[in-house]
Order: sequence, then structure tokens, then C-alpha cells
Amino acid sequence: MIADDSALFREGMAALLERAGFTVTGLAGDGQTLARLVRARPPEVAVVDIRMPPTYTVEGLELAVRLRREHPSVAVLLLSNHVETHYAGELFGATPYRMGYLLKDQVGAPDELADALRRVAAGQTVLDPAVVAQLVSRPREPGPLDRLSPREREVLALVAEGRSNQGIAALLGLTQKTVEGYVRGVFGKLGLADATADNRRVLAVLRYLRG
Repeated sequence: MIADDSALFREGMAALLERAGFTVTGLAGDGQTLARLVRARPPEVAVVDIRMPPTYTVEGLELAVRLRREHPSVAVLLLSNHVETHYAGELFGATPYRMGYLLKDQVGAPDELADALRRVAAGQTVLDPAVVAQLVSRPREPGPLDRLSPREREVLALVAEGRSNQGIAALLGLTQKTVEGYVRGVFGKLGLADATADNRRVLAVLRYLRG
């Protein structure tokens, strides 16, 4: 299901996704309409614009948190025209699983959008690289992240984008075994060695966002 106040945008996205093999089961121009559609027939993924009527501020963010709380099986992919790192922190701090945050520019790359939808539907966390870049550059209080090496920070940034170890290895020109070593190092330095394998990646991303 897709929620966006622009009819042209949501209809265009629906057409792109249907060509990519998805089934679009509902379209909404505001959060209340989407909430009703989800209650009636929960989709696998809801695509939600952050800024929607009536105030065009945080309606989409609030809706995303509400949907994840009331419908845990529904993954949510938020879209925004601009990089808004404070929204990313709020969003993933409250509901880190099955969540994504992309810039609307990504809609112009159907393959990347489709990949992001499939990953959040599979339970992963997806962040736009531009959002990650701003999170990296923002001022931080001293903390566990300071113990990471430059390469470990680079790997963690790619984990925050939702990339697998195999994908990180291909991007950095490293072996998958080497990447796995860096990821283990990140988990150890962040005190996540005892967490389950699935949770550690999400927990590491949360530490990264909150750092």
C-alpha cells in the first residue's frame, strides 16, 4: 500500500512497482485513509511519505510508528524529499525492525526501490546512503563508537544502509570472510557479542543512530 498526498506521485509509484512484480493493494492521500486500509487488509509493506496532510510535518512518521505497533507484520518504508536525520533517529529508535527510510530520489531507480521493499518485508532495516552520510558527519558525544576503527565505521555505515555482508564485500572489494571479521569486531566493541545474530545488526544500527 502507498500513502502520499500527491496523486501523480503515488499513481506513478504504483505503476513502477507493479511493473517490478509487486501487487499494490491500496492507495491513500493521507494517513487516516491508509490506517483504515491497513486495518481492513494488512499489506506486507506500507510505503509512507513523512510529510502528509493536514500539517505536512510528522504525520507520516507518527503513522509509521502506529502501524508498526498495531500491525507488527506490516513492514514500513518511509519516503522523504529531504535528508532529515532527526526523523531517522526517532523512527528507528522506536521501531527498528522491518523499517526503511529512503529519499524520494530513489523512486527514480526502480531496482533499488524494489530491493529496499523486499529487504524491509524480510525483516531488515534499510537507510538511504544520504541519510547515513549525514549521520556519520554530525557531532557526537564520546562513546563506544569512538572505539571503532575507520574501516569498522565504514562497514557499520553500510550495515545501517541494510546491506548484507556479501553486499558489503562486493562494494569494498574485500572477501566476505574479511567483512565478517569487521562485523564481529563492531559487535564486540559495541558490547553486542551476546545478542542473537539477527538482533545484533539492528542493535548495532541503533547504537549508530543514537551515537
